Amino acid sequence: MIRRELGTSGIETPPLILGGNVFGWTADRATSFAVLDRFAEAGGALIDTADVYSAWVPGHRGGESEAIIGEWLRTSGKHGKVKVATKVGMLDGEGGSKLAPARIAAACDASLKRLGVETIDLYFAHQDDEAVPQEEVLAAFDRLIRAGKIRAIGASNFHAARLKSALDIATRDGLPHYRALQNEYNLVSRHKFEGELQDLCVEYNIGCVPYYGLASGYLTGKYRSEADLGKSVRGGRMTAFMQGKGPAVLAAMDEVAAETGATLARIALAWVAAQPGVTAPIASATSLAQVEELVGSWDVALSRAQLDRLTAAGA
Repeated sequence: MIRRELGTSGIETPPLILGGNVFGWTADRATSFAVLDRFAEAGGALIDTADVYSAWVPGHRGGESEAIIGEWLRTSGKHGKVKVATKVGMLDGEGGSKLAPARIAAACDASLKRLGVETIDLYFAHQDDEAVPQEEVLAAFDRLIRAGKIRAIGASNFHAARLKSALDIATRDGLPHYRALQNEYNLVSRHKFEGELQDLCVEYNIGCVPYYGLASGYLTGKYRSEADLGKSVRGGRMTAFMQGKGPAVLAAMDEVAAETGATLARIALAWVAAQPGVTAPIASATSLAQVEELVGSWDVALSRAQLDRLTAAGA
């Protein structure tokens, strides 16, 4: 298994990162531990979470995912062996909201406590915050780096112009640069990354770690007709894919699956991982079977012709 460098963050990972959004939500403690154990056993090196996971669940406050990951790191002996990325900017609390400097500082301390670590390996701005000058945001992150509380920073859900201005400010003022980008990207949803943003990441060697690589499950082939929509609580999201380029993409994926023997889920993730600027897609699992699907994607080697065929189907 080959590890890839995540931009200039100092982190190396196989071409799949485990998403922690389900921990404490659709995956209980025991299931979460089993998923994490198998991911680490297979050679996984980076887990992605956020302070806001899973504040949307009735009775939750946010931080549930981080707390489970922290307990697992402590009890499994993986502390320091598996790296963790988390995020700030969507959960209001002490210090204010979004990317207010005081909020960044307080949220970081809370995440460190829940994760049970001294340093967060990669700390993302979960969303852009135009109400706060970028100089102040980057200075807040700089203070955390200098204090040894975080190692590197990333941007999530940023547009190209705002990411470029942040990079320019960091160079001008001697502040930390965003080393990673986390935006939505998959075979049927490409407009939020391809073009100016992707080109910028390639130029500046920013490691891209896209989410929704399986398009909420559509690219597993589970949803092919209206009758399939009831298979999951996420079924209602599939209508737009079915009415768009989704069927053509699935047809191309079926051809590649017949040629390679790989499942559609592995093909979808392997396609993302093969795109310029991408280090590794992020995907989550709520069962051991799903973990096997995910980690199996890093062994799928698609030919240039296969990649081009899939790209053309979703263009």
